[in-house]
Amino acid sequence: MKILVVSDTHNNYESLKKCIDINPDIEMLIHLGDGENDICKAKNEYPNLEIIQVKGNCDINSTEALFKTKDIQGKNIFLTHGHIYGVKDDIYHVFMAAREYKADILLFGHTHQKFQDYKDDMYIMNPGSLKESNGTYGIIDITPSGIVTNILSLQ
Repeated sequence: MKILVVSDTHNNYESLKKCIDINPDIEMLIHLGDGENDICKAKNEYPNLEIIQVKGNCDINSTEALFKTKDIQGKNIFLTHGHIYGVKDDIYHVFMAAREYKADILLFGHTHQKFQDYKDDMYIMNPGSLKESNGTYGIIDITPSGIVTNILSLQ
């Protein structure tokens, strides 16, 4: 399964739309917060695309959860915006939260800085931000052979 992972679109729907359109083979979109209005538009424009989202610190009226877990093809994904875990300082608390939920993949945003790592059998990704037209986003491919993560530039 190919998953598009984005965060921090901050009302830049055009960047989100471009990101979706240049990845026509995605089967799911995960938005890691700070883009409630953008996700509403995407749900209307792409009704057949499965979209999962969490609430970011700027999503004031959102009723979404601050974190979620999702099982995808037997892999447990922990997703959060990250502000409640202090990810701008370090990722220790969010990593431990994901570990508590036995996550195979940890996804967070908030910092607007792309980051990926593999630590203690867990894939970790912050796709950066799509706020600007040259933003970054992530792709996760879950196959029977394993997991591949990649961060790409919208340029």
